[in-house]
Parts: sequence; structure tokens; C-alpha cells
Amino acid sequence: MRSYLVFKAVAHVLNRYQLCQLVNKATRRMHRPNTRIPDTTNEVLRSVGDFMLGSVYAVKPPGEQKIERRLAA
Repeated sequence: MRSYLVFKAVAHVLNRYQLCQLVNKATRRMHRPNTRIPDTTNEVLRSVGDFMLGSVYAVKPPGEQKIERRLAA
């Protein structure tokens, strides 16, 4: 079951390392006392996997990201 969630989630993230970092941070923030950590991790993976690609918060490939450049004063 979890492998299905991982494969679905990795489609929305640039690489597996970023997916691990994202799931780690989200699991720590979303975890509630008296619940199992694997259940929270599955919930995070399900949320990332169901994330809409067209939304404002979707990850864009490196070539499409706008980099703001400022001139030195």
C-alpha cells in the first residue's frame, strides 16, 4: 500500500530526496499525540500524491522557476 502512495507522490516532486525531506517535515508537523507515526506518514504521502499540479503551490521544474535578481546599491 505504501509503495503505491510513494510512486503517486514522487510524480509531483522533482526527485526522491526532496520527497523524503518534504514527507519528513510534514510528518513532524502533522503528527498528533496518541497516533502511530506510520499512519501520519501515509496521510502525508496521500496528500502529496493527490496534490493538483496546476495549483499555485505546485513545484515547477528548475528551468521554469523565476529567479529574482537585485542590483547592488
